Amino acid sequence: MAITRLTDIITVFDSKWTYGDSKFGYEGEVNQDHDTQYPLMLIQPPESIIPVVYDGREEYTFEINFYNLYSQAAQDVVTLQKRWDNLQDLSNEWLDMVLKNYQDVTVEAYLNDESIEIERLKDVANDKLVQIKLTFTMSAFTKCFRPVSSYPSDFSDLKVWLRADSGATFDIPTKKVSAWVDNSGTNNDMAQSTKANQPLRYGYGGQDDKAYFSFDGTSDYLSSDNNCPLTGNDLTIFYVAKSNEVTSATQRLVGYRDSAGGGSDRLNFGIESSGRVYFKALDDSSNGGSIVSGFSDVGTVSHIACARIKDTDFSLQYNNNTEVTANYASYSNNDGFNLAPFTIGHIDLGGVGTYWDGEIQEVIIYNRALSDAETADVRGYLNLKYNIY
Repeated sequence: MAITRLTDIITVFDSKWTYGDSKFGYEGEVNQDHDTQYPLMLIQPPESIIPVVYDGREEYTFEINFYNLYSQAAQDVVTLQKRWDNLQDLSNEWLDMVLKNYQDVTVEAYLNDESIEIERLKDVANDKLVQIKLTFTMSAFTKCFRPVSSYPSDFSDLKVWLRADSGATFDIPTKKVSAWVDNSGTNNDMAQSTKANQPLRYGYGGQDDKAYFSFDGTSDYLSSDNNCPLTGNDLTIFYVAKSNEVTSATQRLVGYRDSAGGGSDRLNFGIESSGRVYFKALDDSSNGGSIVSGFSDVGTVSHIACARIKDTDFSLQYNNNTEVTANYASYSNNDGFNLAPFTIGHIDLGGVGTYWDGEIQEVIIYNRALSDAETADVRGYLNLKYNIY
């Protein structure tokens, strides 16, 4: 099929904006009902022509407005240009995802050369907002653009992709999160129905002023709706997070047990008591072990952590530092980690909780060991987004 209706394009635009609310309408309608979840994308009805000379190719000139809150309190902790820059980052990533959608040979569209304009505005609409105005012309039925950015979804066997800026169901006044949609396409969503155990979601203020979930270290966690999707021996896990403090207690960001109320501690990933990144995996016969990063400053700073298992080789990397490795020759986990749900922010060790105290921004899980080049691409995506190292 080719693009024949404006509705087709708007449907794609809406589906690729996963950071907050989206609206097709006019600027004066922004937050009329005062129930907007920011960041907001407003798609204004476009100008459209069908040039006869191009045999039916239709050109749409869009004005897309992106908004985020900028309160007086925020001015004390983040600069205005940083808030604008991060809103522009979201708009750029959204446009890249839209254009990736049209790489399929059956659906063809491209961005007209030199048609993009970006304007920065402040104190607009019915709130104290910052605004990015993106104007561009999209031409249907002809294709010439090829995006070059790498995203986690570009690599096979992606099973979990949780992003604080996307897919959160939360109460606006209290910020409590009841559900977190998995962006991997495999529906490994997370949820927490008990309000006392729900983390808080903030749309800005995390690393590089990006969205984050705040976990209290005593009761907050999320459980997967389905069993853990890791079905074999190998795996790769990434996270971006920050612990509020290093204490004598360990903190687990990703956890898995054989069953919800018992069974062995089979898989956990987080920070141990010295403040170093810690990863542990045990097979069906409790063979395996743990591995700890070589750097101890991770406990109180935002960081990227990556753990991999390839056959019997374990590896762990903190940011872009030297990878730490270990070999557990007896490890053989052919049955995988899929007998029970997994958790984010907690693992129940026989009634003793090890809860995450701090921020979580992104969690990515693959059902295989990524290659070194693939791992570098995913870490590159995370570092480009969060500006960590």
